[in-house]
Amino acid sequence: MIRIGILGDIGSGKSFVAKSFGYPIFNADNEVAKIYKESRICFLKLKKILPKYIKTFPTNKTELTNAILNNKNNIKKITKIVHPLIRKKMNLFLLKNKKSKLVILDIPLLLENKINNKNMILVFVDAKKADISRRLSKRKGFNSKISKILKEIQLPLDYKKKKSQYIIKNFYTKKIVRKSVKTILRKILK
Repeated sequence: MIRIGILGDIGSGKSFVAKSFGYPIFNADNEVAKIYKESRICFLKLKKILPKYIKTFPTNKTELTNAILNNKNNIKKITKIVHPLIRKKMNLFLLKNKKSKLVILDIPLLLENKINNKNMILVFVDAKKADISRRLSKRKGFNSKISKILKEIQLPLDYKKKKSQYIIKNFYTKKIVRKSVKTILRKILK
């Protein structure tokens, strides 16, 4: 099974690129949302380490945001609880899709959490800052302060770009992005 890791800035269009491949996708952001919504165990662990902030189940995004904004070190506490759960879900996804020729991993902290291995193909989604700002402004509940804190725990984009075997420029139309994806697939699957 070929694993493709999608890298790029928040709002660069990683999820759109991931979908354009047409293969099973593990989307870490969606899985985190499900964990917050469904996992009482996660909620209890978060409540235990952040009792001043976490009070409501399903885990409330506003409470998490307040915890991070009041002390940015709280993000490390949250990730220590959430990331092992995400890794477990990813392993189940890989097991479920083991017969698939290719899978896509849309995981924002892929390199930071050392989820990649030397056989993984990395694709960097490059986008203009203006396009990113426009996309983020349309996101429901987007918080620029949280985004800034999240960027602090991420590796620099230049580093991610250098580590990638392929770069997709998400500057133009969806049609051009899909064409870039097809070109990459031809090279990988030949």
